[in-house]
Amino acid sequence: MRIVFAFVLLVGLGLAGTAAYMVMQKFNQYEANLAEERRNKVPQIETVEVAVAAKPLTFAQKLQPDDVVMIKWPADAVPMGAFTSKEAVYGDDPTVQRTILKDMVANEPIMLGLVSELGGDAGIRSRLAPGMRAVTIRVDVTTGVSGFLQPGDKVDIFWSGESNGRTITKLLLEKVLIIAVDQETTGDSMTANVARTITVEVSPDIVAKLTQAQRTGTLTLSLRGVEDTADAGAIEINQKDITGEVEQVIQEEKVCTITTRKGTEVVELVVPCPQN
Repeated sequence: MRIVFAFVLLVGLGLAGTAAYMVMQKFNQYEANLAEERRNKVPQIETVEVAVAAKPLTFAQKLQPDDVVMIKWPADAVPMGAFTSKEAVYGDDPTVQRTILKDMVANEPIMLGLVSELGGDAGIRSRLAPGMRAVTIRVDVTTGVSGFLQPGDKVDIFWSGESNGRTITKLLLEKVLIIAVDQETTGDSMTANVARTITVEVSPDIVAKLTQAQRTGTLTLSLRGVEDTADAGAIEINQKDITGEVEQVIQEEKVCTITTRKGTEVVELVVPCPQN
């Protein structure tokens, strides 16, 4: 009797285990089918790599290799002008760098307009030495060396005007650095273009001096050679230096007299002047 009971128990347990296994299999299959259905309903988003700032970047700094990281970005939402490879950011020559033109925060896409061209800088502001200022001078074909001036050249500046009733021309400044010609800040052009304005780098007190000079006379620029570092010294020319006129001082002849009286008549006689 006991044997029969044990046998029935074992058969029952076997049937229960088989049923549980079959239910588990069905459940797993159901989960797999549900996951597959979900995947089919959710569209797959195509992505591309986009260069972004790895950390905050500030105006005028050079873009270094560790300043950029590549992240996945939806292909249909890539910002205009973004870089999709580090090669596009840095180019082939590691010594030719881009410059930051606008402050950026971390993870902000790096785009044209936020950085310069390869080898470019951030403009005049990034070129000025500490304590120096940029000031613009009006020039023409006569005063601007017939258009041969370029950024990076150095010039001497002469002033012509009235001083103490005389017309003079004098050397006002020497070895002044040109940082822009009209709106151009690079000297890549090989042709002569007549400029209308020249922007130079000077100290604040020279800004006032140039401003006053332009108001009271005419400025003329004289181009220096690349290796010319000599001081010209004080130079001042007036009209007489050009015409060769010599200033003559006419001295009147000294006349000596004595006065005598004859009765009521007073007589004045010319006599030789005593020798000093």
